[in-house]
Amino acid sequence: MLISRKIPMRYIFNKIRLELLYVIIIGSVVKYLTITFIDYIPPMHISIPAFIGTAISVLLSFNLNQSYDRWWEARKIWGGIVNDSRSLVLQLQSFISADQKEVIEQIAMRHVAWCYSLGQNLRGQNPKKHIEDLISEQDMQGLEGQSNVPLTLMQQGALQVAELRKTNDLTEFSHVQINTSFVRFSDHMGMAERINNTVFPVTYRLFLHFMIYVFVVTLSISLGEIASLFELPLLVVSSSCFFLLERTATHMQDPFSNRAHDTPMTTIARNIHINTLDLLGKENKPDPIQPESFYAL
Repeated sequence: MLISRKIPMRYIFNKIRLELLYVIIIGSVVKYLTITFIDYIPPMHISIPAFIGTAISVLLSFNLNQSYDRWWEARKIWGGIVNDSRSLVLQLQSFISADQKEVIEQIAMRHVAWCYSLGQNLRGQNPKKHIEDLISEQDMQGLEGQSNVPLTLMQQGALQVAELRKTNDLTEFSHVQINTSFVRFSDHMGMAERINNTVFPVTYRLFLHFMIYVFVVTLSISLGEIASLFELPLLVVSSSCFFLLERTATHMQDPFSNRAHDTPMTTIARNIHINTLDLLGKENKPDPIQPESFYAL
């Protein structure tokens, strides 16, 4: 996730460098054709590219709104995970006898492993990273061959809580309350997976790209009387605004894509890890993850 720091111009330029190269090529070709076939190409009023630019603005506005909704929903999901994670530890400490301290810690740390694993899984990375020291060897063995590691971790926790109910270490009411927390975590995971697996229509982006290039062509024809030395920079500047907004929308619509714009799931999982250890009264806590220059992981 981008943070409140100066974003390097190199990062911004790299997002649209290929598109700007196409704009320069298209502008140069159109300039050559308008000069060569000046008697055959009718003059184009500036209102035509202005009208096309207005249409592009409307399309970009819709695209940005939809993309931000997806990004913000992803952030709310992980905000809910933070709140429910704290509640889970408090429930374990309230409902389970203090004599079962090791059991409380085992369930709590397995849940921390679930947070790390879920973030890695959504990004398409190794879901077992960061969790080796958080769960038992038996739990790690239980993850072998599983296609959905976070789901298996949640199942292990739910089964252990069910075992506590069978041994009467939990009352029926307490069991229902803790199980409700697991249900909420399952809901959070399902909503995140839904966003991750729902692809934003590719045709919309292609159509928008086509419209921007049409805008470049019509604007270049309208500015036919201007020297290329001034026309090409004007085309680059005007089109770069559209391309930057379009690329921002493209990145925001995939909030789990492991880009600078995505949800900082690893940072959030680390904060949950630290908060859990605080609630458990542990002293050796990991350091918060520091941002990578202008974005957080």
